[in-house]
Amino acid sequence: MKFTSALYGLFLVIVLITYWNIKQPKFRLWTIIISSIVFYASWDVQYIPLMIVLTFINFRLGVEIAKNSVSNNYPKKNNNNQDSDQDPEIIEADWNRNRLKILALGIFLNVGLLLVFKYSTILSEWIFRLDITLENASFKLGIPLGISFFTFENIAYLIDVYRGVPAADNLLKFTSYKLFFAKLISGPITRYHQISWQFDQPKSNHIYIRTEGLWLIARGAVKKGILADNLGIFVELCFNNVQRAGSTDLWLATFAYGFQLYLDFNGYVDIARGSALLLGLVLPENFDFPYLSSSIADFWRRWHITLGDWLRNYLYFPLGGSRRGLLRTCLNLLIVMLIAGIWHGSAWGFLVWGGLHGIALCIHRVTDVVSNNSKILRLFWHHPLGIILAWLLTQLTVFISWIWFRLPRIEDSALVMGNLWGHTADMQFIEKVYMEALNTSPNQVLWGLILIFVFMIVAYVFKRKLHLELTWQLKLVFVPLCFYAVWLLAPQGSLPYIYFDF
Repeated sequence: MKFTSALYGLFLVIVLITYWNIKQPKFRLWTIIISSIVFYASWDVQYIPLMIVLTFINFRLGVEIAKNSVSNNYPKKNNNNQDSDQDPEIIEADWNRNRLKILALGIFLNVGLLLVFKYSTILSEWIFRLDITLENASFKLGIPLGISFFTFENIAYLIDVYRGVPAADNLLKFTSYKLFFAKLISGPITRYHQISWQFDQPKSNHIYIRTEGLWLIARGAVKKGILADNLGIFVELCFNNVQRAGSTDLWLATFAYGFQLYLDFNGYVDIARGSALLLGLVLPENFDFPYLSSSIADFWRRWHITLGDWLRNYLYFPLGGSRRGLLRTCLNLLIVMLIAGIWHGSAWGFLVWGGLHGIALCIHRVTDVVSNNSKILRLFWHHPLGIILAWLLTQLTVFISWIWFRLPRIEDSALVMGNLWGHTADMQFIEKVYMEALNTSPNQVLWGLILIFVFMIVAYVFKRKLHLELTWQLKLVFVPLCFYAVWLLAPQGSLPYIYFDF
């Protein structure tokens, strides 16, 4: 049941009618749970029991961590109005050890399960030295859809409770949060405490809220169905014929893939957020015009915001963040980004992608320190020329690194890198790809990419600089037009959501 399909639209309408005609919060939660199970079953019914069991286990682990907290167990006076004979510091140390053991068990369970599903074949090859490949490994486990988002949310929840945030005390509410269909397979990564209170106090079913939800779904469908999927056809043709493509074609495909990935992911999240809003629930934003950022650090504050937030709060800060000097800061940044690369997949290309971003973050941090000690450099980076140069360097780094992300096999990505300069396209490639398959030309593809980027700039100026948005009446007018455009212009048989693979 794809977000951009008519079937999902029918499913959402049925859920909304049922949800808003139920007044009791408890039965609304059951509506979310049952509809989420139905939604997930349309994709992969065999892993529903696993997701439910994991939800229960993490709920219980959170309860146990909270039960062992000092605030719940600090020594109280006995019946004779005398303090306990035990040393409070010793008791507190025991409690902290117990809590840490439960947290470690939860992290080990969640990470271990993720590793089993995502890296079972690779680990078997390394450990047992079996002569198999990912393609012919008969024992390779299928990856449950959304398992990465699901796992990250579990770990964040357990760590938050360990740090003192109240644990969930209602299994029904926690299950609704974990299985909520709008975010289950596509994100954004949402913390329990960001949404739990909304189950009790959902936004009113007002015309403004309905319109905003529909508008998010409509614009998300345009991003995914029209822009991302059409770009994806060109990207697929180019990167599947690397040896025949010329340097110009590969550069176009590289930038097209960067836009495709952004529009595909951003579009899907828009649909997720719009679906949630129609139920009176607000999910966090996940993108903030990342291709307009002028530093790699700023890029990661704007790209996949909830993942960046997770990496900072649950990896970077525990490693020491920037509190232990420049060298340790750079090492922490590199470790975090390498882990981010490993999380995306088992192929070496993902590790290279993560490493490139880690190195870029280190260079940015060193440049920042040097610039702070040099008035000339500080003034230069704030000058329009310096800002443009910083933006160019940042985006060139981001888009080139996407090559390793799109082609995670080292041989493929290395071939593209080697052919980016001075490589002439095969005449048959030009004829088959541009003339027959796409009925276009390289210049038209280039202008299409420029037009998409210009539209991003215009949207940024209106939203961030002028603080202007369409009125709800205009949004309501554009919603059916967007759906009609998707029906008319989206390629037949929409491409799969890219982040299903992660």
